[in-house]
Amino acid sequence: MLFRSTNDCSQKSPSSSPRRISLLGATGSVGRSTVDLLERNPDLFSVSAIAGGKDVEGLADIARRVKPEFVAIFDENAYAALKEALAGTNIQVGAGPAAVIEAALRDADLIVSAIVGAAGVEPTHAALAAGKDVALANKECLVCAGAPFMRTARQKNVRLLPVDSEHNAIFQALGGEDPDRIERMIVTASGGPFRTWSKEQIAEATVEQALNHPNWAMGPKITVDSAGMMNKGLELIEAHHLFGVPAAKLEVVVHPQSIVHGMVAFSDGSVTAGLAAPDMRVPIAHCLGFPERLAAPTPRLDFAKIATLTFEAPDFDRFPALRIALDALAQGGGLTTVLNAANEIAVEAFLDRRIAFSGIAHHVEEACAIALREGYAKEPSTIDEALDVDRLVRARSRKKLAVSDPRVQSTIH
Repeated sequence: MLFRSTNDCSQKSPSSSPRRISLLGATGSVGRSTVDLLERNPDLFSVSAIAGGKDVEGLADIARRVKPEFVAIFDENAYAALKEALAGTNIQVGAGPAAVIEAALRDADLIVSAIVGAAGVEPTHAALAAGKDVALANKECLVCAGAPFMRTARQKNVRLLPVDSEHNAIFQALGGEDPDRIERMIVTASGGPFRTWSKEQIAEATVEQALNHPNWAMGPKITVDSAGMMNKGLELIEAHHLFGVPAAKLEVVVHPQSIVHGMVAFSDGSVTAGLAAPDMRVPIAHCLGFPERLAAPTPRLDFAKIATLTFEAPDFDRFPALRIALDALAQGGGLTTVLNAANEIAVEAFLDRRIAFSGIAHHVEEACAIALREGYAKEPSTIDEALDVDRLVRARSRKKLAVSDPRVQSTIH
């Protein structure tokens, strides 16, 4: 398994001394939800470090509230502004990619990795390699470099706790069962804003329509992924690595209410499921408190009011991105590294209104075909190898889609 046995309580729990937390991606949606829980439980947690991308004001505000020892901002040009914003505090400030890695390596009991995209790969892996437990909200770490990540987690005997609501629900639904008794592992999809749209309507969707998710409030990149169901493909790839389940046992089912987040079907015909309101503080609280339960101010389910839960099969014709992701997982090797990089740049191009919504899946499929043809879709054996392929695909994608290569990646929060 990716994490130590749930019976191993050697890590500090909320009932003992305060657990030291480092938060990477503090100003994003998951980061802010994490901050909310930390502020509500000041006796249970202390903050070692926080890191963000380029939002100086937002990062400084969070720093003043949770009082970390160290704050890192990815944008090197933002150092002076952040330093000034935190003048009069005892908080140390760093800037640039190396500073974000330093934040990941600060003394902490748990690293919350909430950086979006491949930008989170190096600092998150650095934390694992240093023997630190990680609460992972960055699915791209495993999509881009799953084999090296899981190998490091095993070698260092550290916990890699899933923050994504689907994987966290599955983690809880597993309940320590024998993985060999799993017949199916199912992640649910809300269907996003285009669940009932025709293929033609989806192809011409605007940025505003793609960002109008019916159930979740998330950052722009993950919201666009959700609208095209690429997000579910990435989650299946992540589940494959997290739980060691082969692609043939992984499924997606569309569940518009977003109450059931993940299910596990066992060899005796029974199915266990993880249910909760669509609030990211539920899985975050589970990871922060693990192996104990942390109280959270999240909505409680009233099944009489909910009344009906519905499920639908995914439509691969209207949502080709899901099919493309599943094909990449089935083919294995490093094709998912290619898929992830091409998708990030295609989403950037869509948000910049350079390509149509349908162009995202088209570009990713083409990038995967080129990688197979030219022979650079082999399984990366190290993080560096994965990042080399990632950089190659990004450069080619930016050139093809006329997307600029910004000094600071917009997907870092």
